[in-house]
Formats: sequence, C-alpha cells, structure tokens
Amino acid sequence: MRSPSPSAASTTPVSRPAAFIKSSLNWTRWLRTARADSRRGPVLTTRHIYILPTRAGVLYGTIIIAMLLGSINYSLSLGFVLTFLLAALGIVCMLHTWRNLAWLEVSHCQASPVFAGEEATLEIRLKESSGRMRHAIYASCAACLQPQSTDIPPRQSGTITLAYPTARRGWSEPGRLTLFTVFPLGLLQAWSYADTDCRVLVYPRPAASGRSSASSTDQAGKGSRDSLLGDQDFAGLRHYRPGDSPRRIDWKASSREQGMYSKHFQGEPVSSVWLDWHETTGPDGEERICQLVRWVVDAHQAGGRYGLRLPQLTLAADRGEAHYHRCLQALALMELPA
Repeated sequence: MRSPSPSAASTTPVSRPAAFIKSSLNWTRWLRTARADSRRGPVLTTRHIYILPTRAGVLYGTIIIAMLLGSINYSLSLGFVLTFLLAALGIVCMLHTWRNLAWLEVSHCQASPVFAGEEATLEIRLKESSGRMRHAIYASCAACLQPQSTDIPPRQSGTITLAYPTARRGWSEPGRLTLFTVFPLGLLQAWSYADTDCRVLVYPRPAASGRSSASSTDQAGKGSRDSLLGDQDFAGLRHYRPGDSPRRIDWKASSREQGMYSKHFQGEPVSSVWLDWHETTGPDGEERICQLVRWVVDAHQAGGRYGLRLPQLTLAADRGEAHYHRCLQALALMELPA
C-alpha cells in the first residue's frame, strides 16, 4: 500500500494560494539549514549559526552609545573607561552565546504513533563532542506548542521533548527544527536550523464507543472457532502417539507396565474475528475508517484474535501489540476506494 503524501493530504486547493503567500513572506526559509549525511545527523557548524541581540541586548547597546556620547561631550575619562568595559562585556557575551550552540549534533529524533487529535511527543537527542558544558539549549519547531530546553554535559547527550499537535491521519512532519540559546546574559540570541527525518504516524481517530461497540459485537458474531490451544485443565489419558511431548507421558502408568499413555489437556478456545471494510457504515470513507479503528481497539482490549479486511489489503487474524499497531498503521495509510 502506497502511503499518501503528507503535503497532499493536508493542503486543499483553496488553501494553496494562502500557503504560497505565507511561505513567500517567511524569509527564514532562505537561511542555511544543517542536514544529515551518511555518517551522522545534522551538525550545527559555523555556517549554520546566526546571532542577533534580544530586546535586552538592544537596550544594552543603546545605553552604551548614550554613555559614549556623554563621555565625548563632557570629556569624562571615567565615562570612557566604563563605556569600553561594558562594550567588551557585550563582545565576550556574544562569543559565549555563539560557542554555546556551535558544533552540537542532532543525533536522534523520533516520535511514537498517536491517534488523530492527540499530541505527539518528539524526542530529540543532542550530542556534545567538543568537551564544553552547554547551558540552556532550547529546541522548537513550527508546529510545536512551546520550546523546551536542556543542559548538556561535556561529551554527553541531552534530550529535549517537544509536544506536537496532530489532526489528520497518515504521516505528519513537524517541520525543520530550530535550536537556540540566550546564554549567558540574555543579551544575544544565537539560533540555527536543523533538517531531520523525524515524522509522526497519526492513526485515525476511533469512532465513539457507543456506536462502535454494537458494530464490533456483530463482527464478533461472524468469528469462527479455529482451534483449542493451551494446557489449562487436565482432561484425561489417551494412548501414546508418536510425536507426543515426553513431558506429557504418564510415566507412573508406564512403570506399572500398564502401557504408554499421554496426558490430555483441554485448553481455552480461541476465536477469530474478522473486521471487514464492507461491514462498516457511515456518511463517508473517513467515518468508516474511524469505525474500523474502534473495532480494532475493542478487539485488542478483549484479547482475542482478529483480522482486518480492507479493499486493497488483508491482514491475517492474530493478536498482540505488533498486530494491533500493524492494523492501525494500515488504516492510517489507507487510500479510500474510488
């Protein structure tokens, strides 16, 4: 099954002109972005770091200029000393702010699948390899709710967790990552952009419980008794058959020369439930997908075996976490039939 393009799924013909204008006005997209290569993740080299004064930095510079003009006007030697001392402090602050961000590597970025409407959690790991302590490193993205920060010890890694809202099923990309810092005095902000391959698989939203439970009960009725598994209760003895496990042989009966017998156990019956696309009802395809998601969730919570039949794909009956996520992924990436 081919996955739908995230951009195609999230952009309607009506919103394309507005998205184009918004993208054209975003001048930051022309700035250089750190990208991964075959050996490691994006590294924030000197070419990728930008630095500008904050509001406090602008006020700080204005005060220095005013002090310089006053010192020149009144020929104040002490004023010159204080002015140049504060200017030197600003330059040292600029160097430390830049060094706090330089040569960091985005070594890891991942997100676990979530249902549509929930917040995804991006886990971003930054690796420090220059032997310097990094203080208050912030990370954010265009779709993230708010920036988060961490401190990174020398030659170690730090992890930043960002919350990311989701709305539509399918693959969703949060956009390029922005890393910035205002350490140590908050007078300047250094920032850089990193392009990661981090994306979130968004499962379809489950239908309401009341509506879906009735449908899933109907589906359960179509299930078939497949087999008897397990060794829950002792059911009796039967004559030994080649291939029986030695652990099930009744050795006491054999020692009394009464013949070879094997213990027979009665297990728990296992049924298979088929969740079929053609059994769903709804005003449109998305609602029918949500109904199937509800059935999958209910079947998984019941602990039984269940299979999934879609127009382009059939998943054999099984159970467990892996099968559960395989079914939800198939529904998340499903293309609606024409």
